Amino acid sequence: MERVIYLDNNATTKVDDAVIEEMMPYFGQWYGNPSSMHSFGGRVAKSIQEARGRIAELLGCQADEIIFTSGGTESNNTAIHGTLAAYPRKRKIITTRVEHPAVLSPCRQLEQQGYEIYELSVDRQGRLNADELAEVLDDNTALVSIMYANNETGVIFPIEEIGALCRARGVPFHTDAVQAVGKVPIHLKDSTIDMLSLSGHKIHAPKGIGVLFVRRGVRLVPFILGGHQESGRRGGTENVPGIVGLGKAAQLAQQYLNDENTRVRALRDALEAKILATCPDSMVNGDRRNRLPNTLNVSFEYVEGESILMLLNQFGICASSGSACTSGSLEPSHVMRAMGVPFTAAHGSVRFSLSRFTTQEEVDFVGEKIGPIIHRLRELSPFVKSA
Repeated sequence: MERVIYLDNNATTKVDDAVIEEMMPYFGQWYGNPSSMHSFGGRVAKSIQEARGRIAELLGCQADEIIFTSGGTESNNTAIHGTLAAYPRKRKIITTRVEHPAVLSPCRQLEQQGYEIYELSVDRQGRLNADELAEVLDDNTALVSIMYANNETGVIFPIEEIGALCRARGVPFHTDAVQAVGKVPIHLKDSTIDMLSLSGHKIHAPKGIGVLFVRRGVRLVPFILGGHQESGRRGGTENVPGIVGLGKAAQLAQQYLNDENTRVRALRDALEAKILATCPDSMVNGDRRNRLPNTLNVSFEYVEGESILMLLNQFGICASSGSACTSGSLEPSHVMRAMGVPFTAAHGSVRFSLSRFTTQEEVDFVGEKIGPIIHRLRELSPFVKSA
């Protein structure tokens, strides 16, 4: 493949060259164990603390509220299982029907073990109704876990309102913010969020490194037991290069936050306008006024999303038909089903997710190719409306 146009940044992102450069010394020059007593290890421990501070600055929290993990999935599982262990008499978790599998899968396993799992619904635009949460919150609720922004549609949920409802009832509130961090401003110090998950590879850091923010005073039993690392909250020798890289990525994310919300948003909107203008019977999925600036989810009626992706791939264009963690399924996305997207459109949903590395030329090229691709597939489709 001679050229790659990468519009699948909600699945993973390119590691920034500046992040790679900052990581490199920790593979060879500074390879000590940060838990060692000697100064060589101490130098590495200092670098971890510097990275922790950079991430805390991006999130607007205290450095000691940051726990390093292997990624968003571990962070989510830690928040869920660690909270249940801290409140063993409470047997109810509230989440949503459109969560990432890293939340839905452990919740559904817990349901088999006798826990009550309540999944809040969304409307046709993928919006959450906080009033439904208020109705089901009760004294048996151990945790509310609701994503900050949906990974498929980009729709942003009313997180502060949700957190306020939880706080009023004394229920811990966790948010999977893997897609939101670095794309929208987050200030945890003044927030109602108790726990927040992020993943490095969504913000141009490497895979295999993430963070769980845990507000001071929030009860949480460690999920991974071992040594004294992370102040006894997560055992295991630290992934030092990954942590250092995530720290640099956090610094860059803060620097480019305005770019995400201006230039990247404008590119997304231009691509959306081109698609809607050249592809009849297509629709944008999700609340177009309240979504991440980089995310566009479009349903093309009467065609299969996988077929669209295959033809886009012939031009080196990378997109997605939903979450990368569920793309092996032939069923329509659980998010599209929860939103009530019609069957003829749900199978033809494609997610385009941009980044700060996306260019105008790339967006123009995709906009030029998508119309003929959809026209070609509809000519072959047995489901197209008769003229």
